[in-house]
Amino acid sequence: MKLSSILFLIFACFITSLSAQTIADANTLKDAYKENDALAKYNAIYAADNTNYEAVYNISYMNSRIGYRTLDAAAKKNYYFKAKEFATKALQLNGTDAESNFVMAVAMGRMAEIASTKERVAASKDIKKYSDLALKYNPNHAGAWHVLGKWNYRVANLSFAEESAAKLLGGKLDAASNTRAIECLNNAIRLGKQTMMYHYDLANVYNKIGKTAEAKEQLTKASNIYNMNPDNALVRRDVDALKANIK
Repeated sequence: MKLSSILFLIFACFITSLSAQTIADANTLKDAYKENDALAKYNAIYAADNTNYEAVYNISYMNSRIGYRTLDAAAKKNYYFKAKEFATKALQLNGTDAESNFVMAVAMGRMAEIASTKERVAASKDIKKYSDLALKYNPNHAGAWHVLGKWNYRVANLSFAEESAAKLLGGKLDAASNTRAIECLNNAIRLGKQTMMYHYDLANVYNKIGKTAEAKEQLTKASNIYNMNPDNALVRRDVDALKANIK
């Protein structure tokens, strides 16, 4: 083998090892909920290699998560646009994986939160589509079950304006129910690590259908979660508000 070929192989192995180590570092930051630091690391990996699938889908997910906690409306919108942009890139790199479909479902769900009624209803079909695909490729994906649970709850309880928008856009959305929402959210809780938001969203569904004892139980479980998830401060506020409203 020529010396140049040997040197090339050594260099390629070094780059692969370095990339794997850097991804591992970024994942450690993400798992420790140091999400701004994780996003910076994933962005650096992407800048060096724009085909790094794991970096791409994590950039999307970090933007969705950080944007959720961002109070400035313009900054929030920018995070969500980035989330959708990189979810699109992830699907282009690997459209038959759970993570690419999951981050697109999350990104579209976040975009829907700041959209008009018509845009929100139009996005609903895609949120369902991508969460279903994520679960097709990984039936044990807790995050995808959570998205599908929230989708069922929201579609099962559309406002009059949202129902009108759905009719203008071509008829009814896919079938949804509070019963299915409860099933999906229980799956998310069973399969995922302790997440206050999962219990809060399940409490919302139980409260909606008049099962106040079950709702209170989920709110208690949510209140008893004390991990470093940066979403907890916002969710705890919502938990306390729902507790106060349940008779």
